[in-house]
Amino acid sequence: MEEEKEEVKTFKDLGLKEQLVEACESMGWKTPSKIQIEAIPHALQGNDLIGLAQTGSGKTGAFALPILDALLDANQAFFACVLSPTRELAIQISEQFQALGSIIGVKSTVLVGGIDMMQQSIALAKRPHIVVATPGRLIDHLSNTKGFSLRTLKYLVLDEADRLLNEEFEESIDNILKAIPRERKTYLFSATMTKKVRKLQRACLRNPVKIEAASKYSTVDTLKQQYRFVPAKYKDCYLVFILSDIPGSTSMVFTRTCESTRLLALILRNLGFGAIPISGQMSQAKRLGALNKFKAGECPILICTDVASRGLDIPSVDMVINYDIPANSKDYIHRVGRTARAGRSGVAISLVNQYELEWYIQIEKLIGKKLPEFPAQEEEVLFFSERVAQAKRLALTVLLLSSSFI
Repeated sequence: MEEEKEEVKTFKDLGLKEQLVEACESMGWKTPSKIQIEAIPHALQGNDLIGLAQTGSGKTGAFALPILDALLDANQAFFACVLSPTRELAIQISEQFQALGSIIGVKSTVLVGGIDMMQQSIALAKRPHIVVATPGRLIDHLSNTKGFSLRTLKYLVLDEADRLLNEEFEESIDNILKAIPRERKTYLFSATMTKKVRKLQRACLRNPVKIEAASKYSTVDTLKQQYRFVPAKYKDCYLVFILSDIPGSTSMVFTRTCESTRLLALILRNLGFGAIPISGQMSQAKRLGALNKFKAGECPILICTDVASRGLDIPSVDMVINYDIPANSKDYIHRVGRTARAGRSGVAISLVNQYELEWYIQIEKLIGKKLPEFPAQEEEVLFFSERVAQAKRLALTVLLLSSSFI
């Protein structure tokens, strides 16, 4: 059986219909990823799936392709529903369905908060094949949009299932499961297998095939991870030093709070860096605008909270910097998973101050390795201190003035 798996070299080998093989080629997907090789044949045989895979492993393709393969035979409206914990991820999943299904005229609609309900109702009236939604907004439409139901649904996908099972979504998920047919295929994808994911598996999957394309908590081998112990007062200098040391790279800088994304972005801009913030406090339009500027290379540095650590399809991030160490060590896995995707290499550097040491030790325990230190001469780093201090004073003045006008 192992020998057979090794022979899989192309999407055609997986048993997909010719139109979808062509669609993969047109998207530049030359060979299927590990999760796709494992999942797609089982899905095509009609099995429910539990897929455990690292961020950036190609899992959207692992569930989208079998659904589109079945849709070619059925051509039915409201054929599949994909649930996502964030708006950005939902938009991205829908885009991937449309790109893969463009040859066969697939229509996909996104139902998320922050966008006009009426506009979404009009899109639903056009009877799309695929609905991608955040749980709360889907319930809003099931309750209030005339003529909309998922009674004929054939496929349900829960992407980032570990996050969908947080308390904020629990009631909505229960209500959605009551509103859709029991006779359906269910795919559950998650980066980690938590107790809640196991509980959901029992509630809504029938004899699922479990596919593990990654060890429980792991980072990819092409990722170079380093840390640096720094005094809290010099953290900004170290950040500027690293960004100056590796010029021209696209970088994501993770902070703990929404306020610090704005402050750091302003400091870096004052120093001539193309930086843009993204956080949960921003409107949906502003978040997407920031993301598009980053993707297009207009602003090569994205300063973000953990809202950007999962699901966003940003294919070419060269470096992740943990400006603040996450209190939950699993968030580290998701953050550094933004780089070294799909076989590419990447760098992740964590700046650890005296107050974050305990959190950093937990991260090393979780990933099961001691990381090497990022090399830097302190006098070279402190060369930036005066300029950074001045840029910070200017940034704080701007923030103070903008808050006084709110």
